[in-house]
Amino acid sequence: MNITNAFNVTSNQTLKNRLCKSAMTEGVADKNSFCNKRHENLYKTWANGGIGLSISGNVQVDRRYMEGPGNIAIEENTYKEQLDSLKKWANAGRQNATEFWMQISHAGRQTPQPLSNEPLAPSSVQLKIPGKAYGVPKEMSEEDIQDVIRRFVFVSKVAKEVGFTGIQLHSAHGYLLSQFLSPDINQRTDSWGGSIDGRSKLLLTIIRKCRLELGDDFAISVKLNSADFQKGGFSPEDSIYVAKLLENEGINLLEISGGTYEQPRLIGLDDVSINPSRSIKRKESTIAREAFFLDYAEKIRANVSIPLMVTGGFRTLKGMNNALESGVCDVIGIARPLCGDPNSASDIIERKINKLPNYEKTLQIGSGILSTSSRFLSIQAINAFSQMAWFYIQIKRMADGAPPSMKLGVLKAFWLNSRDEKKVLKSLDI
Repeated sequence: MNITNAFNVTSNQTLKNRLCKSAMTEGVADKNSFCNKRHENLYKTWANGGIGLSISGNVQVDRRYMEGPGNIAIEENTYKEQLDSLKKWANAGRQNATEFWMQISHAGRQTPQPLSNEPLAPSSVQLKIPGKAYGVPKEMSEEDIQDVIRRFVFVSKVAKEVGFTGIQLHSAHGYLLSQFLSPDINQRTDSWGGSIDGRSKLLLTIIRKCRLELGDDFAISVKLNSADFQKGGFSPEDSIYVAKLLENEGINLLEISGGTYEQPRLIGLDDVSINPSRSIKRKESTIAREAFFLDYAEKIRANVSIPLMVTGGFRTLKGMNNALESGVCDVIGIARPLCGDPNSASDIIERKINKLPNYEKTLQIGSGILSTSSRFLSIQAINAFSQMAWFYIQIKRMADGAPPSMKLGVLKAFWLNSRDEKKVLKSLDI
């Protein structure tokens, strides 16, 4: 088995190869949080780049509680106004025989304060990150929970209606569904909290209701943390248990990721912790693996037969094929390499290259190479967030019909991205 092999996701859906563009925030929605031409440009570019599966950035189910000001939001009272744009977006993402899934999300307590002074969360546990403002969350009532369930199911139905070939429920990285799974955030004593069964109830309820509406042949996937990497948080043991529950629900693909805003393992940083006293460090042997979460995927694979996707850190053809041949995972998720070179997937499939570009190794601040080896949190954080901004700007360039720019410096990218976010935030009609 290797990256060129096809993979049957459902009885009527087959991925042409094993490479997936994993979800990345696009940040290009308009002032109404609607889909637009920029999304078409971006996903057509990625589809024509050779990937077998593309997963959108997180589409929000509630405009009041978004991850960022440039998110798409789909709500029942306004969705018809962007219906044509959503159909064009889905069509663009399906070009070149690419399967295109919509990632569906709710930010919960990770809603930035400029968007909501009082976000929702399973319990009133505030997110505190230096330099970022988040409000004290409101503990969700039963009515709030039922409303969130309805919203997830509604957006999943819209995804199918407009032409997406699957959905991914975002239950990782500290967003709302992930918050319910984590005992340090979900401190409820009712049926939506307590044991891991109670903490899993919201995710499982949404999956069941989505399946009833979407049918057995429509792909339903979940993005799940392998762990939060925080003491008292969602543990690897919890993750294995939830994976078993998800297998029982018959989901079509489980993507393994990890970390939260407070523990940014999702961007490959092992030394950065917003709250070091609660950090759980990974073993050096785990860090040395090419993919960030491959060790955790092995443990999950030992317990379930559900199709798995691992995202984060894959760069070499050998590393990808080894992961597939060993049976640890069935699909390889890649993201950042496709920001700098959207055709790199086809290049590695066709063996024009044997390694995807690793831009983190060469991005520079001034005349010095970016380094994450410093033990100073401020330096690491600046480096990490500057790098992230570089990728965001490349995404926006492709959305505007321009190619990625290798001449762009990370400090300029950080400034441009901050400027863009402020501009979008100011323009939002909320």
